[in-house]
Amino acid sequence: MSLLDMLSLPSPWRHNNQVDIDFPLLTACALLMGIGLVMIASASASVAEINNGNTYHYFVRHLVYIVLALIAGGLTLFVPMSMWERHSGWLLGLAFLLLILVLLPGIGREVNGSKRWLGAGIFNIQPSELAKLFMVIFIAGYLVRRKEQVQRQFMGLVKPLVILVAMGGLLILEPDFGATVVMAGSIVVMFFLGGVGLRVSVPLLFGLCGLLWYVVQFESYRIARLTNFTNPWQDQYGSGYQLTQALISFGRGEWLGLGLGNSIQKQFFLPEAHTDFVFSVLAEELGMLGALLTLALFMFVSVRALYIGVWAEQAKKYYSAYVAYGLALLWIAQVVINLGVNTGLLPTKGLTLPFISYGGSSLVVCCISLAILLRIEWERRTLLLSTDSMSKAQIAAMAKGVRDAR
Repeated sequence: MSLLDMLSLPSPWRHNNQVDIDFPLLTACALLMGIGLVMIASASASVAEINNGNTYHYFVRHLVYIVLALIAGGLTLFVPMSMWERHSGWLLGLAFLLLILVLLPGIGREVNGSKRWLGAGIFNIQPSELAKLFMVIFIAGYLVRRKEQVQRQFMGLVKPLVILVAMGGLLILEPDFGATVVMAGSIVVMFFLGGVGLRVSVPLLFGLCGLLWYVVQFESYRIARLTNFTNPWQDQYGSGYQLTQALISFGRGEWLGLGLGNSIQKQFFLPEAHTDFVFSVLAEELGMLGALLTLALFMFVSVRALYIGVWAEQAKKYYSAYVAYGLALLWIAQVVINLGVNTGLLPTKGLTLPFISYGGSSLVVCCISLAILLRIEWERRTLLLSTDSMSKAQIAAMAKGVRDAR
């Protein structure tokens, strides 16, 4: 199917000559992107001026990322869910290809000791973001195609588990331990929502945790992160430096914050202030009130995404339901881990905050995921409307037949 053919299909953009979109979800995500843009402009100003000679360097780049992400999301709204299901195997293969390419010398770009990016001109593409999305799309289709096997036989889980372990292995080789944890946890919960019993899901989750713990022990810096986060002040100028600076940000912000642009920690005290630790700068400048309002937006978006899955399942659109569950779980896992790291509740791990952190790949995939959720919600409603109208027509025909018989 060509792009023009796809654009001619019915979509939320033009249904009954009007835009028919879940505006509460769209508005909440737009607010999060707006907060992210403002906070990146503030958190990156000092670093951008020293490194690039332009205070607004990262702000302008992120603004470009937002435009690209909105275009990608807008086009995704035209793609029917049946097309995602039909091509889920090819998308999974593409994810594996990209994860292999990023590890090849001369192709993958190394930043801060990790090979997580593919160069695309002036931009970098992070394959792990696409891999998580495509994995959810594939597993959702598998749960529909192999429903009986998955629910009744443990062997029905062997194939997706092998794929999950293989993809997780490639992510760890980059290394990207955070993406591995997010993907594995989300997929296991998808198994449970797909009908796998607790007696299988719980041991499976513990088994994957054990495997991840085994992998952690191969790198000393991972062990240090797991042990130092409980008391970062013990080595506040060494392994605990980043976390202690983040905690200072929260303490300085108090309830109402220091005011937008007045953060001290972003002045080269807090590393990665505009990426992984942007929430700490937000808490310092907007205070606990601003942090809680942002958290409330994340809670609304996550719950709304889960409800979209529930509504799709009630409409018997099971593939769409599992995709919605998976995307919601990816968002929830990333938000929980990122905020846990920022507040010292979890070990330090590089993981972006959806819709807010600086980064093109994360933002584009977030907008694509949002568009898929909007498409699922729209298809569910249009299906119900068409079913209702058919039922009324059938009732009218039956009534006419009875009258004619009399």
